[in-house]
Amino acid sequence: MVKSPLYGVLGTALVATAVLVPTSAAQAVVSPDISVTNTKAHLDQLQSIATSNGGNRYTGRPGYLASANWVKSKLDTAGYTTTLQSFSTSAGTSYNVIAEWPQGDANHVVMTGSHLDSVSSGPGINDNGSGSAGVLETALAYAASGQVPKNRLRFGFWGAEELGLVGSKYYVNNLPAAERAKIELYLNFDMIASPNPGYFVYDDNPAGNGARDDLTSYFTSKSVQTEYIDVQGRSDHAAFRSLGIPTAGTFAGAEGIKTSAQATKWGGTANTAYDACYHRSCDTISNLNLTSLDRQIDAIGHMVWNYAQKDYGPGTPPTGPNLLQNPGFESGAVNWTGTSGVVTNSSSKPAHAGTYKAWLGGKGVTSTQNTGQSVAIPATVTAASLTLWIRIDTNETTTSTVYDTVKVQVVDGATTTTLATYSNLNKNTTYTQKTFNVLAYKGKTITVKFLGAEDSSLQTSFVVDDVALTTS
Repeated sequence: MVKSPLYGVLGTALVATAVLVPTSAAQAVVSPDISVTNTKAHLDQLQSIATSNGGNRYTGRPGYLASANWVKSKLDTAGYTTTLQSFSTSAGTSYNVIAEWPQGDANHVVMTGSHLDSVSSGPGINDNGSGSAGVLETALAYAASGQVPKNRLRFGFWGAEELGLVGSKYYVNNLPAAERAKIELYLNFDMIASPNPGYFVYDDNPAGNGARDDLTSYFTSKSVQTEYIDVQGRSDHAAFRSLGIPTAGTFAGAEGIKTSAQATKWGGTANTAYDACYHRSCDTISNLNLTSLDRQIDAIGHMVWNYAQKDYGPGTPPTGPNLLQNPGFESGAVNWTGTSGVVTNSSSKPAHAGTYKAWLGGKGVTSTQNTGQSVAIPATVTAASLTLWIRIDTNETTTSTVYDTVKVQVVDGATTTTLATYSNLNKNTTYTQKTFNVLAYKGKTITVKFLGAEDSSLQTSFVVDDVALTTS
């Protein structure tokens, strides 16, 4: 966390006790238990990197690049699409690590971030290894969970925060306006394991985004009292907030002094800094409160899981001509190739429009089926979206186990990318529209493919209709 004119008073004068308000629909999803053991292991690794690189992970020095490469490798292995974004600073070249989960509506992005760099005087394990380790473990846990997000999840690990939020500012300022507009919410986590912790929730609520109140309600449900705080320009949410993007986050305190009332409420030591090692060489692996870390990372997981499924409304795909032939299957299997019988006019399952559709599964026997179509996306387009309508019914009664799936895929030469996976857990006997950004494939000929897999127990029917690939 960067210093500011508030240095020495933040955490006392600018806070107010949070008031519990009605929660939003974002809390409908069960919250995960993010592993504090795994998160602590990430912090051990960041300490090891600092120890091997002059005792710090400061921008422009080897310890920072080693940290960025290590985080990127973990996310790569988990299946994220990752980018190491370089930029120049007064201390030398720095890097942002940007990771995106390749599912969910790319027109609605929920972004979570933390700064990865330390100050030059120490390894920065609480500031801000704690936030970065928590965000990293949440991203890894989501990848391993089998969840299918409604919205696109993106994670940012910022460089050069300690130089004045340079990395996060560089990122948002270099996003085209249309891409900025797709970010529905940015969540920031900076210093979440302070050794004498407070439980502060950012008092940022532009346009009534509700995320602040959802964080407050979550902590209240765990019998943890919170206080609102305006950290102003001291962390990376400021770069997003300045552009009107809704933000929220948590903070366990820095150099500010814990009051007697706060010590009564939260425990710890009154009249002492939340983190006496703030921006000092003693901000090491020993400078952590694991109870605070555990509570805060579960709050991160709660927000990511719930806002991944928040209904932000339908996407806005381009309105140009459909590049797919026979997109509603009304000419049967013409222009589509794959498993015989998938394209059908059977009256057992309704079409979205007309009588034909692609029906995958529905047999209750171990099988795989597919159908797909090759399509060329012009190199000159500036937007490209794949949309489809899908209906899912199942005889499976479980609410927790995936037995049958259908995948929406793009085949690009020898590479197959799964844009989304739906299962028996996504039962919905009315058609819903799904939208995917496929601009990355401009200038290529790809195959849009639907791949169904069913086990030998009860049937699940995945019915797809009215597919479109439009560009502008």
